[in-house]
Amino acid sequence: AIEAVLVQWPQYGYRRVTKELQRRGTCVNHKRVARIMRAHALTRRRTRRFIGTTDSRHGEPVFPNLAPTLVLAGPNELWVADLTYIRLREDFVFLAVILDAWSRRVVGYAISQVLDTRLPLAALDAALAARQPAPGLVHHSDRGMQYASTLYRRRLDTHGIVGSMSRAGNPYDNAIAESFMKTLKYEEIYVHDYTTMEHLLDHLPHFLDELYNRQRLHSTLGYRPPEEFETLNLHPAA
Repeated sequence: AIEAVLVQWPQYGYRRVTKELQRRGTCVNHKRVARIMRAHALTRRRTRRFIGTTDSRHGEPVFPNLAPTLVLAGPNELWVADLTYIRLREDFVFLAVILDAWSRRVVGYAISQVLDTRLPLAALDAALAARQPAPGLVHHSDRGMQYASTLYRRRLDTHGIVGSMSRAGNPYDNAIAESFMKTLKYEEIYVHDYTTMEHLLDHLPHFLDELYNRQRLHSTLGYRPPEEFETLNLHPAA
């Protein structure tokens, strides 16, 4: 049963494996799962480092860091944004994502072979179309030039979104986005080892929309997927 979970989720540790087994109807505690996983070497793969895509050496204005002051009570109060690169066989592509900090749900993303402001703008536009947030939403990112650009700041202002940025050189200020990128790398990108853009597009959207948002268990959400967490908290009777 443990192996069946790990076939689908090879990067799950013993806590998430335990919760998934319980969701599937198996009565077991985390100590037994941990003992079995150690005995059969069913441990997570060692992680690999990846480089950043942030260039904060620019003359554009930056927003103050508002995220630590927020106490979230529902969706569309704080979005966090980030960029990463994905290595292909002979090239690189770039991914921009936006997550709802309350539910950890991916609300917008975009993929491009060019790293410029158009990429995070496309992710932002996808999130706006999907969620249609009310004015006052806080958008948090690093100080990269793409997020500090005039074009991006104007798009935020047009929709009544308040900008927020991490302190210089402090990834912990955007920990939710950093954690997501780590999960993405180790549970999807390194597993499939994309070779071409077509290969990536065949797998990555499915991971983001179906697996991550609807199936993957999140410890910060009481070991529930983001969509289930939102449903239970917005519609308790469900």
